[in-house]
Amino acid sequence: MIGAASSQRNGRKEHVSTPAIDTVITAETPEGISISIRPAGFAVRASAFLIDVLIRLGIMALCAFLFSMGRGVGSGLFLIALFVVNWLYPVIFEMSAAAATPGKRILGLYVLMADGLPITPAGCLIRNLLRFVDMLPMLYGFAIVSLLLRRDARRLGDLAAGTVVAFRREVAPSGRLADALPVQPPLALSARQQLALTAFAWRVGRMTPERAEEIASYASSVIPTAAGAQAGRLADRLIGIARWLHGERTK
Repeated sequence: MIGAASSQRNGRKEHVSTPAIDTVITAETPEGISISIRPAGFAVRASAFLIDVLIRLGIMALCAFLFSMGRGVGSGLFLIALFVVNWLYPVIFEMSAAAATPGKRILGLYVLMADGLPITPAGCLIRNLLRFVDMLPMLYGFAIVSLLLRRDARRLGDLAAGTVVAFRREVAPSGRLADALPVQPPLALSARQQLALTAFAWRVGRMTPERAEEIASYASSVIPTAAGAQAGRLADRLIGIARWLHGERTK
């Protein structure tokens, strides 16, 4: 985020760009949707890396113990395991649903494309295959310099692959379902109908009773009520069904 500061020079106002204090970057998807991304800095990424190193060492120690009994064949299997752990370990985990290695998951990080979309197989392979460049000249020297100098904290492999390591932001819905006794639906409801009932129960608190009953009346063909029901009865019943669908039961 870049802020603009104005200064007076030769009787004219000039706008001077000043760097932001935070590290949040904004990515725009192909659909034109802006997504805020909070890149992970050097300290937290180094911590995640150390956790993964310890896990890898544990795996290699276990493999060395198991394959030591195989002599020649065991040595070959150990070399295969060494290759898999060193090069495919991050690829396998970053292509999973979590898009993160165990070290990154522990610290709340994940890998995504720089445009805000989920990481692609090509991006995952490129960022990990170019890790040998980031290792140079020693102890990840190029990677550390790139992480410290760039505002988006991307190493050379990330720049080539178009990826970024960011904090995972858990979105917690605000509000709650309206109050009503849970009611079992009289018939099976489709996923779309269940979603509609939940949305109604979530927003009904911001409606007038008249408006809530008016909207609830559209569900009368799906969830019939007895003739002569009192005003608001159908809305309360829909709320009760929504609460039942969310696992609540009458005690």
